[in-house]
Amino acid sequence: MNGNVDPLMGTGSRMNDRTVSVIGLGYIGLPTAATFAAHGRTVIGVDISERAVSAVNQGQAHIEEQGLPEMVSQGVASGRLRAVISPIFADDFIIAVPTPVDHETHHPDIGYVMAAGRSIAPVLRKGNLVVLESTSPVGTTQQLARLLAELRPDLRFPLDGEAEPDVNLAYCPERIIPGQMLRELVENDRIIGGMSELCTERAAALYRTFVKGECVPSDDRTAELCKLAENSYRDVNIAFANELSMICGNLGIDVWKLIELANRHPRVNILKPGPGVGGHCIAVDPWFIVSSDPERAKIIKTARQVNDSKPKYVLELVAEAVEVLAGKSPRIVCLGLSYKPDVDDFRESPALAVAQSLSATYPGSVVCVDPFAHALDASGEDVASLDVAPFDGGLMDADIVVALVSHTAFQAIPYPVDASVIDACGLWS
Repeated sequence: MNGNVDPLMGTGSRMNDRTVSVIGLGYIGLPTAATFAAHGRTVIGVDISERAVSAVNQGQAHIEEQGLPEMVSQGVASGRLRAVISPIFADDFIIAVPTPVDHETHHPDIGYVMAAGRSIAPVLRKGNLVVLESTSPVGTTQQLARLLAELRPDLRFPLDGEAEPDVNLAYCPERIIPGQMLRELVENDRIIGGMSELCTERAAALYRTFVKGECVPSDDRTAELCKLAENSYRDVNIAFANELSMICGNLGIDVWKLIELANRHPRVNILKPGPGVGGHCIAVDPWFIVSSDPERAKIIKTARQVNDSKPKYVLELVAEAVEVLAGKSPRIVCLGLSYKPDVDDFRESPALAVAQSLSATYPGSVVCVDPFAHALDASGEDVASLDVAPFDGGLMDADIVVALVSHTAFQAIPYPVDASVIDACGLWS
């Protein structure tokens, strides 16, 4: 990279004259849109959800994240942030839509990415930049470019050696964690994977609007795999902890004490086990690598299988506790439903899966509590079968307590000495 600035883009205040359109106003898109607006860019958020569009235009954040409601409100009040149902003309487009995986075949679904591409194609023009942020299988950015080239044959795209495209494309994965999104958006390094050197330069200039971390140049395919590798690394290490917890359970050893002792070794850092792995990243992304090279991705595949098996193990422990009650109808309290502590995100949540299974197996006997339960109805998850009660700091005379998520609100609960306890998240460790 030579650091030159494209004359179409400009520098300084001219850079801020370029309008950014963020396609998808979910957990990644909305914080990204609000952050661009907070740093002086005019931002048009696009989402097919009328609820999300309406909330943003009223200055409200429809997802829970510290500081986000204030940032959205300020962006809308300043006139720099608004939302629409369908894309309109802009200078820079960022695609941040879901990329789910089929739970039966484990094959990735890039349908939302392609749909986003089809939606922006009619409003593309010379000088545009399109950045894909959605976690994607290797080659997705190039598939997106070919789709756009088919839909807009009047424009040149960075394909087949095209050195001077009309529209630049890049892949730039997000690296943020719920609860710290706004800080990490600004502070974390970003991998800028352009389809050409010019594409990389253009995308890096866009993210330097607010990124204080380093914008590291790469190519689109390497950047795509980098994101998958990061989350697979986490998944493999969590799988070790989860497998160890199941081995300890069978041997009658306290896994939390074991990990504490093992981590005294200067080169050992075993993570905390849990009821499984959830969220839209770590629980999904490793399958993208497996689907790309199933013969070689053996450790990654096994880690996924271990983590996916952990909820079943928790259910087996509950069944054993019910059996000890010798026919008594148990009162089971599940602590936590979200996929991790202190977030209102229930996507791929193993805690939610455990609670749903228990409610089906022991109808009328299971009560669930979660400090973020108010977000369940809008989560899109099937929660009709759950008996969700307000959390009042107690355990409601439970016979069996299943600790699934170590929310901060739960940490003041004393250990329930009069109940059977299945502590899958280390709440009382």
